[in-house]
Amino acid sequence: TLTDNGMVFTTRLAGGRGGRNAFEHELRRLHVTQKNSTPNHPTTCGKVERFQQTMKKWLRAQPDQPATATDLQTLIDRFADAYNHHRPHRSLPHRATPATAYTTRPKAQPAGSRDGDTHTRVRHDRIDHTGVVTLRIDGRLHHIGIGRTHARTHVILLVDDLHVRVVNATTGELLRELTIDPTRDYQPQYTKKPPNP
Repeated sequence: TLTDNGMVFTTRLAGGRGGRNAFEHELRRLHVTQKNSTPNHPTTCGKVERFQQTMKKWLRAQPDQPATATDLQTLIDRFADAYNHHRPHRSLPHRATPATAYTTRPKAQPAGSRDGDTHTRVRHDRIDHTGVVTLRIDGRLHHIGIGRTHARTHVILLVDDLHVRVVNATTGELLRELTIDPTRDYQPQYTKKPPNP
């Protein structure tokens, strides 16, 4: 997590009184690393500050200003739906919406939350200049063809035993899904076409 130093997030700047708060205890229990911005350095949390600015401008521009907390919540719900599901964002590749970017990315989970005895892991890497990313399975290095189009793209590899998904780390786009052939070093991008009749 990354938050500012509000007392709901951390008591580390409270002069040593009271130890951790409930939020800090829960993150520790779930083995989630907690990070807080440097005091008096608001740019660390710049994205959320920018979001709040956008929301305030949108709310001010509405012709019917809310008279009650319920009216305000209705407007905020409308804004959240438009912002997350309909409004294309210039900062996201392909002008995607935040909902699209979020749903296509792998989700972090607390340690020990996976069931079964399969070997799963998440690996961050970069596709090399030839369009290949490497992955070691059972001590053997395998080269996975992705394509030169994606050379030098940062990717996340979601590994579940021999099943691998390669996801663009920026956009969340699935670049390749395959089952590793353990007998081959190179996992070709395409299977060979049958000969012409």
